[in-house]
Amino acid sequence: MNLSKKYIGFLMLSSALLLTSCDKDFLDRASEDQVEAPFFFNTAKDLEVATNDFYAMLPVTESYADDASSDNIVPLNPSARVRGNRIVPVASGAGGWSFSNLRKINYFLANYSKVKDEAAKAKYSGIARFFRAYFYFDKVATFGDVPWYSNVLTADDPDLYKPRDSRMLVMDSVMADLDYAIKNIPKEKQVNLITQHTALFFKARVALFEGTFRKYHGIADADKYLTLAASAAQELINSGAYTLYTDGGANAAYRNLFGLTTQTSVETILAVNFEQGKKVHSLGNYFTSATLGAYGVTKDFLNSFLMTDGTRFTDKPGYQTMGFFQEMQNRDPRLVQTTAGPDFRVTGETKNEAVNLAITTTGYRVIKALPERSQWTTSGSYFDIILMRYAEALLILAEAKAELGTLTQADLDVSINKLRARVGMPSLNLNQANANPDPYLAAMYKNVNNGAFKGVILEIRRERRAELFNEGLRWDDLMRWKEGQKIQQPMVGIYFSGLGSFDFTGDGVADVFVYNGNAAGAPSSVTSQINIAQRSLRDPLTGAQASNKGNMDPFQQGGKFNEEKDYFAPLPTEDLLLNPNLKQNPNW
Repeated sequence: MNLSKKYIGFLMLSSALLLTSCDKDFLDRASEDQVEAPFFFNTAKDLEVATNDFYAMLPVTESYADDASSDNIVPLNPSARVRGNRIVPVASGAGGWSFSNLRKINYFLANYSKVKDEAAKAKYSGIARFFRAYFYFDKVATFGDVPWYSNVLTADDPDLYKPRDSRMLVMDSVMADLDYAIKNIPKEKQVNLITQHTALFFKARVALFEGTFRKYHGIADADKYLTLAASAAQELINSGAYTLYTDGGANAAYRNLFGLTTQTSVETILAVNFEQGKKVHSLGNYFTSATLGAYGVTKDFLNSFLMTDGTRFTDKPGYQTMGFFQEMQNRDPRLVQTTAGPDFRVTGETKNEAVNLAITTTGYRVIKALPERSQWTTSGSYFDIILMRYAEALLILAEAKAELGTLTQADLDVSINKLRARVGMPSLNLNQANANPDPYLAAMYKNVNNGAFKGVILEIRRERRAELFNEGLRWDDLMRWKEGQKIQQPMVGIYFSGLGSFDFTGDGVADVFVYNGNAAGAPSSVTSQINIAQRSLRDPLTGAQASNKGNMDPFQQGGKFNEEKDYFAPLPTEDLLLNPNLKQNPNW
């Protein structure tokens, strides 16, 4: 997207103002850039160029990295959020509290109407209001109640010093912005641009978050938002605009979707575009480096995957002490399209990859979205990153209706069972799920609704975790379900029954050798060695750490979560001093 010369000047002025603001947030500054408005907001192209700037608000690589700050992935260095030692930021605007993006949006909305092109005004004001909703949803999810600003503030505006507005006011305003966007943005399919479909999908995502957050945190009007979520998801489904990506069949389609270098609009609603030599990232390197991410998938995530016949893996006798090869047999095909299985093959290669446990903390490698080997270098990846896709809309419909208590088998058949059909899994039966809630999942999610729909809610959570792994949604899911305690459950990896050799690929040849300080006797066929003096094991039956048998235990101190404060992030100290009417979040 090329920027016009006028907009480059506009950006330069905005940047200059931002650079001179060293002790105040951008929202606190006088509206000095308004002098540019008569020279800029005059044509449809001006509106397009101005809204192009808002796309910088969207996450990029964070979407495929945020799960490393949750219970899904253990990185080499667990985040402060998971360790439970976040601190109160000092600088104004730090820790996510900045309002500079909001000011840009409100400035656009204050000036766009000068353009004579009515269609352009409708479209680009709709996009601006989508981004305002996006901005505020992030703020509410992070901080709870926040001040709502719908206009550009001057330096002497008393609203600069107002307290937080109610969550209800802010979230109703977010819904109003999204409804405006849905009404005014054209109904087209553009993978890298905001469209009516994007706004409709995002309304469903936001409303589900808000509805479940209110339900599980004891805040009024939960059903109102859950109804909005179900309605928006249903409307998107009924539009027929999207379907599930199925190229490659049950054993490859899911992985192939994330392996696309350039995303298509079959299932993908919104993605960030990358291009070799022009716009690149380093996710391939993070997924494969022993010294950077070293991402390791957690054992309880693997345990959640069903058997291919639809039965529960955790109902099998001895599931806790199964070795790698055995536990990977006859499972939901998404398992080995998410983490490397016995027959893992790198994209584009004709031979299976050798077992390599040096690049993963838990022994379970992340392969979802892992590109061909040529993209594994620093700044060498150029595959697109999905931000929103149709599969999530199916999950939203099912969850919202389950939480409302209105879910039917027909609803499951057009949502969850479409996802299961893509990978050749048996359908989920509503009555059977509710008659026999999974005790393993019930122990995982201690605050789940205990009503008649408990069983199916647990199954939807299973499906959501499997389908949306490493797409940046897991932390928000735990927060909205009031399941912060889940962070404190052990995050472990592959089980070893003791010291010695292990066959990971089922060919009768040893691939891994486990030892304690002395590797003498390791077979020559071994491609990975585990020294338990350095990489500790935890016994799953006794909980004993530093054991001679057990699961790899890369995060021995474990996650910490304070139920009294950690559902929200703290506000910066300087902002509390600048605005005495702002109050810190509880217990920070």
